[in-house]
Amino acid sequence: MKLATLNDGTRDGQLLVVSRDLKTAHVADGIAPTLQAALDDWGFIAPQLADLSLLLNEGRARRPFDFDPARCMAPLPRAYQWADGSAYVNHVELVRKARKAEMPASFWEDPLMYQGGSDDFIGPMDDIMLAHEEWGIDFEAEVAVVTGDVPMGATPDEAHGQIRLLMLANDVSLRNLIPDELAKGFGFLQSKPATSFAPVAVTPDELGEAWRDGKVHLPLRSTWNGHLVGQPDAGTDMVFNFPQLIAHLAKSRRVRAGSIIGSGTVSNKDVSRGYSCIAEQRCLETIAEGSPSTPFMRFGDSIRIEMLDEKGKSIFGAIDQTVKRLEP
Repeated sequence: MKLATLNDGTRDGQLLVVSRDLKTAHVADGIAPTLQAALDDWGFIAPQLADLSLLLNEGRARRPFDFDPARCMAPLPRAYQWADGSAYVNHVELVRKARKAEMPASFWEDPLMYQGGSDDFIGPMDDIMLAHEEWGIDFEAEVAVVTGDVPMGATPDEAHGQIRLLMLANDVSLRNLIPDELAKGFGFLQSKPATSFAPVAVTPDELGEAWRDGKVHLPLRSTWNGHLVGQPDAGTDMVFNFPQLIAHLAKSRRVRAGSIIGSGTVSNKDVSRGYSCIAEQRCLETIAEGSPSTPFMRFGDSIRIEMLDEKGKSIFGAIDQTVKRLEP
């Protein structure tokens, strides 16, 4: 099934069930008021949502209406946890190679992960509001999962069973703020503004054969200012799958229902597949030419992130945003 959150003026919005073709939706009233409420009691609530989804897809729902992504918040407008991994080690290797830094062997065996801000996600068509272009504005196209309750010390197999939903994310980065922050030894903070998500979260079964081995085996498309700049396959070159990422997070603590875990920037070794963030393209230019030539995003730039199924149909809907100046 496919789920979204309608912006009804409240902090957490109103839960919607969305048709498979993303054309119609139905309020999940009488079942669960919000997506977090559904996740908190998934075993009881999910079958009821699935029944409504079936009725909606068969054209038998009582009060369907046209689905409009512009009226959507992020599927989880705020979450108890947002932890972003770096499962595509090729991306990490390129960044370090461009800096002429050694690649620790442990990076291939132990995932990188940081704790992001989860109190204020932005919707799929919300503007990216920032004060300065000079911060080095970059998009990052990612896949993410939403979990149920995961016990401390869970194995990847146990974690796999707690994957409730999949989403697409734009984990915006401010590249020129990152070096000074990392030099402090405490990780990202100001260099990672609010993350945005595609309008629809889907259960793994919606992906069919594309969901296997804890990975999504489909291209993730990034279109910058109307130009397709990347379509790497999200399953190819993913060194750590989602169950492994969740187990890594749960090593020393419980992971509660509604936690979001990101894949990190989707990246393929095959450079002809393009890029999912500008920084990767700049790294390739630095390695080849000694310095980067592709600029970061400017005010007025747009970014669209989307994943299509084998028939060319959108699965999650699109993240479609414009970067704008934050006025005092």
